[in-house]
Amino acid sequence: MSISTTTHVNLRGEARAALELYHSVFGGELTVVTYRDASAAQDEAEADQVMWGQVVSEAGFRVMAYDVPSALPWEQGQGSYFVSVRGDDADEVTGHWERLVEHGTVVVPLAPAGWAPLYGMVRDRFGVTWVLDVAAAYQPA
Repeated sequence: MSISTTTHVNLRGEARAALELYHSVFGGELTVVTYRDASAAQDEAEADQVMWGQVVSEAGFRVMAYDVPSALPWEQGQGSYFVSVRGDDADEVTGHWERLVEHGTVVVPLAPAGWAPLYGMVRDRFGVTWVLDVAAAYQPA
């Protein structure tokens, strides 16, 4: 079993540029999935924005980013990150989820998603938003 945490940066319309910058600084592999790629576009004007992206380097650098849709509140510097916890064992991830949910608020229930065997989002009692999922390799359409 393995588990890792990653800073997940929340931007509005600038996630691709941020990821490209981090990639140019730290190297590694850049992955970008748009709302269009995931068939999840709510607004055609935002379809090519980043639904999920990451930079992972062999040296251990890892960052994720996405563009917060205009239908959701967003203010630069406010709620600007999530802590992403990614594991390879569903039972382990579920156990972490259950402990974080105690006295917390479920934002997205832990359940299978189109991109992961399990995915969920919870805001803990301290106001920190956690994204938990079971790792799955991205398969472009």
